[in-house]
Amino acid sequence: MDTTPSDLSHLFAQLGLADSDEAIESFIGAHSIEPNTCISDAKFWNDSQRAFIKEAMSLDNNWTELLDQLDARLHRE
Repeated sequence: MDTTPSDLSHLFAQLGLADSDEAIESFIGAHSIEPNTCISDAKFWNDSQRAFIKEAMSLDNNWTELLDQLDARLHRE
């Protein structure tokens, strides 16, 4: 059974980012991803974050669901 936490605060902590609700909203407000750009290719990730995102997406686990949520929030027009 997969016991990966299933909220954005855990994802942000895993990425080494501040994980309070306010910090998450601030991050999302300050960053966006261009249309047709994969979340792992966003320019604001460091190498470690990018590697984690790519691996998580390839494993298709609970992190993937959270990354999909974050991706949708960062892809705004």
